[in-house]
This record gives sequence, structure tokens and C-alpha cells, in this order.
Amino acid sequence: MIKGKLLVFSAPSGSGKTTIVRHLLGIDKLNLEFSISATSREPRGEEVDGKDYYFLSLKEFKNKIKADEFLEWEEVYRDNFYGTLKSEVERIWSKGKHVIFDIDVVGGIDIKRIYPERTLSVFVKPPSIEELKIRLKKRSTESEDKINMRVAKASIELATAPQFDFIIENDNLEVALKEAEELAHNFLKKRI
Repeated sequence: MIKGKLLVFSAPSGSGKTTIVRHLLGIDKLNLEFSISATSREPRGEEVDGKDYYFLSLKEFKNKIKADEFLEWEEVYRDNFYGTLKSEVERIWSKGKHVIFDIDVVGGIDIKRIYPERTLSVFVKPPSIEELKIRLKKRSTESEDKINMRVAKASIELATAPQFDFIIENDNLEVALKEAEELAHNFLKKRI
């Protein structure tokens, strides 16, 4: 199997990484496919298994950890696991495509460590913690407690930004999209 490249976008929740990743997926010439993460949490709203996430029970997730089926995984909150199945990356590479990730910072750092030459890691930074909280509230998908948990975690995640290849500050979405597009294009055309 020919191995493609990996584009990792990591950020605190509400920074805009999902918007950036969706934009890049819409650019055919980049030849990208989204890596669907596995999670032990329950689906939210209209989320669909196999499209938004692979929803696994806590027991299934832990069994896959024991069987070494994950490229990376993390217990993000108590009994709330997220990870990338090795089979997901292989599935995308078998189609001759590059893999793009919308992933937490720990997972992003792990993937870069495993595939240092094949991975472009990008940290998407919010303009401020205050703006981040406003964005999370606008989503109207989580309780105030969950939002406060995410904001507290964001401070820790922001400290990891220097471990990424590039940092995009998302205070102007159009500029951030253009910067991400340029980074992706330049990395994918480089030979390794």
C-alpha cells in the first residue's frame, strides 16, 4: 500500500479547526479524506456513526486499546475516550488519498511523533480565551459546566502550540482559511 501524507489540525474546542478542515476537504486538488475518530461518548444531536465518529461503548474502546488497534487515543474526560483507529488511516491510504485530522492536541502531537516526515501539524489558536467561551456558548450544544470544562482545558492546550509545525491564529476566518490552504498545498506537493 502506498502511504499518503497526514494533515493534523488541533486546537481547543471552539477555535475553528473543524471549519478549516471542512474548507480543505472541499478542495479537490488536495486529494484529502477525513479521518473519522472513534469515541466512547454518546452521539450529540444529529451525529451519525461512521460519518461523524465511530461510536464505541466504553468496553469496546478499552478492548481496542488492549488489542493495539489505535494509532493514538486519549481519555479526554473521565470515561470519555477519543482515538484514531489504525484501520481508518489504512482505509484512506488504500484509496490513494491523504488523511486530514480534526483532533485534540495530544492526539495531534502523537501522530506527528509516529509519522514525523509524513505529517504536517497545525495548531489553530483562538484570538483569546474570552472569545473561545463566546464561540462555545453560541453553539448551544453543551451545558455551562461542559463549556467551563472546555475553557479550563483550553488554557492547558494553548501551552502545547509551540510543539506544532505551524500556528494559525483564527481571529479572521477568511485569512485563517487562506493560510491553511497554502500550508496544505505546499506540504502535499513536497517530496519525502
